[in-house]
Amino acid sequence: MPKNIKIRKATDSDEQLWNEYVTRHPHSGPYHLWEWRDTVAKAYKHTPHYLLAEEANSGKPMGVLPLLYLRPPFSRGQLVSLPFCDYGGPLADTEEITQALCQSAHEEAGTHKVSLEIRCNQALSDTPYLEPFGDKVRMLLDLPEGSEALFKQFKSKLRSQIRRPIKDGLHARIGGSELVDDFYKVFTINMRDLGSPVHSKVWFEHLTSCYGQKARVGVVYKAKIPVAGGIILLHNDTVSIPWASSLRSYNRLSPNMLLYWSFLEYAADNGFKRFDFGRSSPDSGTFRFKKQWGAEPQPVFWYSDKKDRNGTTKKGSIRQWAENTWMKLPLVVANFFGPKIRKYISL
Repeated sequence: MPKNIKIRKATDSDEQLWNEYVTRHPHSGPYHLWEWRDTVAKAYKHTPHYLLAEEANSGKPMGVLPLLYLRPPFSRGQLVSLPFCDYGGPLADTEEITQALCQSAHEEAGTHKVSLEIRCNQALSDTPYLEPFGDKVRMLLDLPEGSEALFKQFKSKLRSQIRRPIKDGLHARIGGSELVDDFYKVFTINMRDLGSPVHSKVWFEHLTSCYGQKARVGVVYKAKIPVAGGIILLHNDTVSIPWASSLRSYNRLSPNMLLYWSFLEYAADNGFKRFDFGRSSPDSGTFRFKKQWGAEPQPVFWYSDKKDRNGTTKKGSIRQWAENTWMKLPLVVANFFGPKIRKYISL
């Protein structure tokens, strides 16, 4: 621990201080903001443990590390930075403070006998109690000034794919919480079809309420029927898209292409410099989808204190069985049980 630094748990009164520091830091993202803490705590009742490093004499913030406790029934639980998103991790003025924050998180996990997981968009060093895992990448696109310039830089095939759904009568809307219901209608069906438990609607209601104008909801319609939907988060010069879905029954109309174009158009025309398509496995279908827009892969760095990962193959087999089973559930059953399970899945 640096001599002139103290680390303490942030309280509700630190929200403004925390967000000011996060906003100034060059490696921060929308998930580092206090709004993510409030969304998780309000929607899922998980306990926040946000660490704040301060200069001992002045109280000046020198670093932050957002962490949340997830305690599934009959499990020892996890301390995660951060759950339900691509990255959290420490932000600090110096590498020494970064290490002090991680050490404090490690000690906290040990005290409570829970596992520790730290997901970063920058690599950590000198953390012998953590080991890297996973092979995901973020797909990032640099944006020109304005959507007209962006559209022109696309290949002709991609431009045609964007125009096609408009010619077929689809239209897109971007707004706020008033579109959550329509987004969620699409999202629940898509998640069931993918074999994945769905987030609760309460999660998205709290998210759009907590983030306010920093969260935008987009929906693509065929007449009045929502056929695709997504949510973007706005932070500094970057737009991130954590959730996007479309109905398979309308795939022939390519609503997903119009959805993504609408978000990209919004980002470019509102002065944002970068679009974060989110994480993918290299060479997967989602990777190739994001690559066609011109996005380039950037590594994410996930670390865990779990030393034994020999069960990876077995867990993979169980997960595949669970996904196949979930796909066959009636939608009403999947939507009832999904949120009760999803709140404990940190991915």
